[in-house]
Amino acid sequence: MAFVTGPRQVGKTTLAEQLLDSFEEGHYYNWDDLEFKRVWAKNPKTLIPEKIGTKPLIVFDELHKAPRWKSTLKGIYDLRKNAAHILVTGSAKLDVFRRGGDSLLGRYFLLHLHPFSVGEINGTTLTHPDELPEKLEKKVSSLKKISDRLFQFGGFPEVYLKADKEIWNLWKRTRLERLVREDLLTLAQTHELSLVETYATLLPERVGSPFSLQSIAEELQLNHPTAKRWLNWLIQLFYIYSIPPYSKRLERALKKQPKIYLWDWSEVEDECARFENMVASHILKACHFWTDSGKGTFELFYVRDKEKREVDLLVVRDRKPWMMVECKLSNESIASDLISFSKLLQPSLTLQVINASNIHERFDIEKGRKGYLMSADTFLTWF
Repeated sequence: MAFVTGPRQVGKTTLAEQLLDSFEEGHYYNWDDLEFKRVWAKNPKTLIPEKIGTKPLIVFDELHKAPRWKSTLKGIYDLRKNAAHILVTGSAKLDVFRRGGDSLLGRYFLLHLHPFSVGEINGTTLTHPDELPEKLEKKVSSLKKISDRLFQFGGFPEVYLKADKEIWNLWKRTRLERLVREDLLTLAQTHELSLVETYATLLPERVGSPFSLQSIAEELQLNHPTAKRWLNWLIQLFYIYSIPPYSKRLERALKKQPKIYLWDWSEVEDECARFENMVASHILKACHFWTDSGKGTFELFYVRDKEKREVDLLVVRDRKPWMMVECKLSNESIASDLISFSKLLQPSLTLQVINASNIHERFDIEKGRKGYLMSADTFLTWF
């Protein structure tokens, strides 16, 4: 089986429909359909007829909303695994069920679907990370129009393709309302919904800085466990994601406070934070794709010590620092913290990425090692 997980309205259903068109036979089932709920509850094995011949594609959309869906799906799969290809999609994190006691363990591959990126729109996304060093040497045609449009409207297909400010305003409001009023019902009590919605509206202003649970708990007069639980809900439902600080091989490194970013970076008002969020989301998309497709284990961190020296993003490949990225809205002066931490951690790639056009230069880190100063649209061409 394949599990495809990602934010609401990112294109999971569209992807499923396209895949269904490529099969001779297929069936699409959505948990919101009452007839499907009835069959799922009474006799779910009939959803995949046992027959000899071409395997159909069976799509179960938003199945995680069903009670005890894992055990039921396991029973169907074990009975009919040779009769069909099974695709499960969901707008809540299906990978949380990978933890201990997962009855589906070993029966599925997990895949992440992200919003549009510069490389996806341009058709230049790298399929293998080993290609990146060579690609970064190349001077490529400017994709500033694409990156500017993504910066303004975000990467969710509906709003990116229409590129209309009024539609964006309506979409932004209804997306959060539906996420809280519909998706959150599977996790929260009804009386908590409006408070969680208020909690969510306070997060965009905290993007890009070490996140303090204590601060937001005090602001909303919450206890610490409640503030943490609500944050985890918003992560599970793809409103935000978090990246931890990297502390290995670093003295006096920050070890606890994560940074948070929005899946829809267009909601971040501060342009510096929004730019960092957009770059982080592109890199996270690559980390997920390379990991999901078996190229290794890629994880996204940031670097900060107790002296408040910081580098925005660090990709760790198979437990070793691999790529370090500092994001600047306009400043072309090389950040001293980037040089310092690059010397300490020795990543293969070190970059300072600027939201400006036609910049593609090298800078010295130390003897025998150079970094890149690069326009964001050039760097993101490959993501």
